[in-house]
Amino acid sequence: MAHHCNCGEEHEEGDLGIQYNLYEKIDIQNIECLNECEEGSGATVFKPWEDRLDKSKYVESDADNEVNELLFNIPFTGNIKLKGLIVIGGEDELHPNKVSLYKNRPHMTFDNIVKPEQEFELCVDNYGVHQYFPKVVKFSSVNHLSLHFTGREGQEKIRIYYIGLKGEWTPAHNHGVTICSYELLPQKSEQLKDHRDVDRAIS
Repeated sequence: MAHHCNCGEEHEEGDLGIQYNLYEKIDIQNIECLNECEEGSGATVFKPWEDRLDKSKYVESDADNEVNELLFNIPFTGNIKLKGLIVIGGEDELHPNKVSLYKNRPHMTFDNIVKPEQEFELCVDNYGVHQYFPKVVKFSSVNHLSLHFTGREGQEKIRIYYIGLKGEWTPAHNHGVTICSYELLPQKSEQLKDHRDVDRAIS
């Protein structure tokens, strides 16, 4: 089935539901979402692709803080190679304008925002079929991803219903201590001594 978004292109759903499954590899209990209006709501937007149009759960920026931005800190259970991003934002004046991507910067805050690895201008995508493609060379070994969403100037708050992630996952390497035991060959002189002792005992 084909859908249109305001980028002007037609998008086919195809096998997007199979591809956008990295939500399963997120350490969901340790997601951080800064400036969320309702505590814990940020984690609810990472869900199966087939549930992306369910608008009963969403995250919204806290208007009391006078900033129309959200910052997600997303830890993974292993390493990922990020290949795609889908965002379903809020309606009209609630839609985020831009997202900035940061690699392996755990516990980022608004105070230490720096130049991102990559950023995208967001289009209105009501069906969750418009893909943004991160540069794989920059996001090939990611154990933590931060997403900084901002609204337009003068916008009071932003809302997000769904964030989809596509890519490859590999288990994290556990660098434990390996204990090895080695059997040393006896020295030649010790071997000769042992043989002499045996000969004396026999004689």
